[in-house]
Amino acid sequence: MDRSSSIHERPQNRRPVLVRKLAMAIPTLCEADNIPELLCRVRAVLNALNFDYEILIIDDDSCDGTAEIVSTLAQEDERIRLLVRKGQRGLSGAILHGWENTDATILGVMDADFQHPPELLAELAKAIASGCDLVIGSRYTPGGGYGRWNVIRRVLSAAAVWVTWPVQRFGLRAKDPLSGFFFVRRECLSGIEFQQSGFKLLLEILVRARLSSVREIPFAFGERYRGASKANIKVALEYGRLLARLYRDRFGLGRSVPVSTFVD
Repeated sequence: MDRSSSIHERPQNRRPVLVRKLAMAIPTLCEADNIPELLCRVRAVLNALNFDYEILIIDDDSCDGTAEIVSTLAQEDERIRLLVRKGQRGLSGAILHGWENTDATILGVMDADFQHPPELLAELAKAIASGCDLVIGSRYTPGGGYGRWNVIRRVLSAAAVWVTWPVQRFGLRAKDPLSGFFFVRRECLSGIEFQQSGFKLLLEILVRARLSSVREIPFAFGERYRGASKANIKVALEYGRLLARLYRDRFGLGRSVPVSTFVD
């Protein structure tokens, strides 16, 4: 695979940053079949980096024993932490909940279904430590891929990305603004307002966060290992609502919808 990456940055020098602590947020909903192997592979990658880190499993009250499995693993490794949300759903809210419950300076997120390869974490973490504000695992940068998506899904995904172009900032536009696999520096988010509902937090970060540089590193989107996809009509509707809010904010088309402020 071509391991080239695309870099967008405003005219200023990037300098390496001190990674005092890295937090990997992994939202879960009925991922009991995936979580043991996933945590094993994530820990193996992060251990080799010599960074202080913790892994945050944010579980939306799964009924399949996900929380119990994580609790057992956390007793063996204190760097694994379980956060359970009761009566709440939504990927963005879960990620923000995890980030607000850590003091890490570098914040990351990935899925629990192996569609995001844990081995790429090393490259993403090294890129953020080199001075980038935001580093994205990207399906659309040359060298990336969609996996076994059919033509209809590829067309819909391309359309969903295309409509973000006007609201993304010139000079910092990402080719894969809907990725759920990325690292961002905490200081770029402090005091920024994000909505809790929805599934596309990266797009909000690209639009609202204080960013000077964005880097995309290609990866091939994998097949779900076990369990069922969470994609449904609600996800599509939430994405439509998010786009409407971002367009309103960007072009002053109406009152902004209340959102939640990210607090250090």
